[in-house]
Amino acid sequence: MGKRPGHCYRLQDRPPYTRKKYIHRQPASRIVSFDMGNPAGDFEIAISLVALEKCQIRHQALEAARIASNRHMSKRVPRSKYHLRIRVKPFHYLRENKMLTGAGSDRVQDGMRKAFGKTIGLAARVRAGQPLITIRCNREHVEIARRALKKAAPKMPTPCLLRFEKIDPELKRRLGYGID
Repeated sequence: MGKRPGHCYRLQDRPPYTRKKYIHRQPASRIVSFDMGNPAGDFEIAISLVALEKCQIRHQALEAARIASNRHMSKRVPRSKYHLRIRVKPFHYLRENKMLTGAGSDRVQDGMRKAFGKTIGLAARVRAGQPLITIRCNREHVEIARRALKKAAPKMPTPCLLRFEKIDPELKRRLGYGID
């Protein structure tokens, strides 16, 4: 049986569930790396992909967006000339109470009894206006970075927009890139 589509888990209709005590099989996150490129580089501009609505983003969608944007950047710009960071982390466990289908299945299954469900994946819970992916680069690579984030936007379950920021020491500290 395959996975349910992502729109089934898009809404934040329940409180966040992060307790590992009752979860026997903890799924591994699909996200390979949260930082790509040159994290120690000194760049002039930061471009962020910002969510417009409150939602949950599955770890498969975050990994697909990371691959699409990083592949576009790495083909056109050397890795030392940009830094791509995934800004959200999947901590929320998604659960599903699987039900049988077919003839005679109503006599076999328990229905709503013991409906806690099994974990099927992880999701990041996102607020409206929260940055999802940030690319830092210099002025000559801004158009390439913008196109890379445009390729990542359709992978997200929420409408997104791009936010341009000029890097200064206070902004570096706020974004979590450290202090030089």
